[in-house]
Amino acid sequence: MKDLVRNSRIRVAQAANKELIQLYWWIGKEIAEKQEQLGWGKSVVEQLSQDLRNTFSGRSGFSVQNLWYMRQFYLEYRDDENLQQLVGEIPWGQNLVILSKVKDQKARRYYLQTTIDMGWSRNVLFHQIESKAYERHYLSDKQHNFQKALPVHLAEQADHAMKDVYMLDMLGVAEPILEVQLEVRIVEKIKAVMLELGYGFAFIGNQYRIVANNKEYFIDLLFYNRRLHALVAFELKAGRFKPEYVGKMNFYLNLLDDFVREVDENPPLALFSVQSATISKSSMHFGVMKNPLGSRNIG
Repeated sequence: MKDLVRNSRIRVAQAANKELIQLYWWIGKEIAEKQEQLGWGKSVVEQLSQDLRNTFSGRSGFSVQNLWYMRQFYLEYRDDENLQQLVGEIPWGQNLVILSKVKDQKARRYYLQTTIDMGWSRNVLFHQIESKAYERHYLSDKQHNFQKALPVHLAEQADHAMKDVYMLDMLGVAEPILEVQLEVRIVEKIKAVMLELGYGFAFIGNQYRIVANNKEYFIDLLFYNRRLHALVAFELKAGRFKPEYVGKMNFYLNLLDDFVREVDENPPLALFSVQSATISKSSMHFGVMKNPLGSRNIG
């Protein structure tokens, strides 16, 4: 019964938000059209704002600035029906952030859809835009071998699911630290880290234990991605990349493939961090890889 009440309140809030966005859209449309037809200027919009605030004194949202935002909102999206469907799914505050900070339509679609999927607050959305999440997700030249190691359809999905660089400012890392310290901070801030990783990731555990041939092995961080239907292992390394990291990660992928992966899941993927000697805003560069065809030795 409690779940029913909660779900009902969520649906009511969603419906109310959609109605509010539709109202703001209509007001913006009216202002834009009246400007074209009747030459409405600044003073008319100011008078409209005053009239609305006088009539609906207990309600906010009718300031002069907000009315101009409504007009801009309508003008920016009136020719894109797909984006019109998305804007009603997120709050007005988040819409304003995207409207003011993002000009490319494809990038707007990304931030609108991801805000819906991830439930980003206004502050989180602002941070993602400032850290260029769209560019890191879709426009960067990602370093991986998905095309060689995965079926075409899965390689494309994996490429879209992973970013080239993950911004981990929330960890408070101002200079290179030990791998174990980095792991501890990630686990402590796991909710914030999950928001940065993106939609579909589920945290399984850290120092994930696998026993093979009477030996124990531990993976730094293990996730599952719902969209890829695959395990994703994170190996944390301090300092610059070394070729031997690849061999170790391939070995872990074999372990996951043989002892952890379910029969209906896709082969596991791996990401490993490369922490430079100088860190800018605590960004972590992850190389993305898939277990190559070949050796299966886990002795």
